[in-house]
Amino acid sequence: MFPKLVVATGLAVMMASSAMAETFEIQMLNKGSDGSPMVFEPAYVKLMPGDTLKFVAADRGHNAESIKDRSPEGSGEFKGKINEEIEVTFEVEGWYAIQCKPHFAMGMVMAVEVGDADVPEDFLEGRLPRRAKDRLEAAIASAQ
Repeated sequence: MFPKLVVATGLAVMMASSAMAETFEIQMLNKGSDGSPMVFEPAYVKLMPGDTLKFVAADRGHNAESIKDRSPEGSGEFKGKINEEIEVTFEVEGWYAIQCKPHFAMGMVMAVEVGDADVPEDFLEGRLPRRAKDRLEAAIASAQ
């Protein structure tokens, strides 16, 4: 009887934690609510491990993908197709930078914070288009 109780308890915990996970929609837009061109809206989100982002292709010509070397170690990368929705579940705590590949140089990026993590010192270092860097800085500042 005891082993069944352990299994049942383990299943209940797993079901409760997955039930608490949330899905948040991110719009991929040609023009944001403030008039800015080529944006993810919102440009910053804070998640808990296990939460999911659903990137909605509200306007044509966009995708969502991780920016190389701007995700926590062990989190893996993702790449959505142009004009298609993609859902990504974030399990690893830390900061993530997301881009729309066709509009990266125009600054179409967003920042995702999972858990309570400090922004890595090198998060904005290296090669980033100026507009992308400016928008990531603004997204990080909105988190503070």
